[in-house]
Amino acid sequence: MRSVANVVLSEMITELLKELGEECSKTLKLLSQLEIEDLAPEQVASILAELGAAVVHLHAHTDGLQELINDEIERL
Repeated sequence: MRSVANVVLSEMITELLKELGEECSKTLKLLSQLEIEDLAPEQVASILAELGAAVVHLHAHTDGLQELINDEIERL
């Protein structure tokens, strides 16, 4: 188990939140790349393709996460 500010979270929720954070960081990086000026259409298409995959991963990582978070809150 992992301690966060003297609160112990289950290993499962800790790992899921870590993975979610990583996927959110990747998504933010892709979004910032879209703001670069003078991108070629191929570059935009590549970024959008990666962004589409990231959205699918985010959806998968968040499926059922609310219930797990609620269970963790009740456990605390």
